[in-house]
Amino acid sequence: MARKIDRLSATIGKILKARGLEGRLNEYRVFGLWEKTVGGVIAHHAQPQSVRGKKLTLIVDSPAWMQQLSLLKPEILEKVNRGLGKDSIRDITLKLGEVASTERQADGIPVRASLDQEDHAKIEQYVHEIDDPDMKNTIKRVIEKDLLSKKREQKK
Repeated sequence: MARKIDRLSATIGKILKARGLEGRLNEYRVFGLWEKTVGGVIAHHAQPQSVRGKKLTLIVDSPAWMQQLSLLKPEILEKVNRGLGKDSIRDITLKLGEVASTERQADGIPVRASLDQEDHAKIEQYVHEIDDPDMKNTIKRVIEKDLLSKKREQKK
């Protein structure tokens, strides 16, 4: 008798749901997609702190940015939900606080690293056999972040 094989992403989803960790997965996805979702300027002034239920809490670095982001809440909600692929977040709460700064060299210049063609080819080689597009993109992002982190460390 033939046995049906589930996709890895479906299996992981079932395990997380069974253990009550499905919400934590969305929280981690919001953190990972934040800068790409809202852009570098907003990400420089506001960062996700937590996701509880369907409420995203952001730490914002100044009252002026809190005002600006309160006006942009509907647009940010739309972008975040589009990035997550579903209606995961329904509300955003803004809190004044210290936003983690980007990594900088001793002279104050941001440490920048980028991937070259060879790196992208290597990543594609790693993920080419993964059929599920969501899983493939997630794994690609993890590998990209790892390579970028290693390159930043080498530049310091």
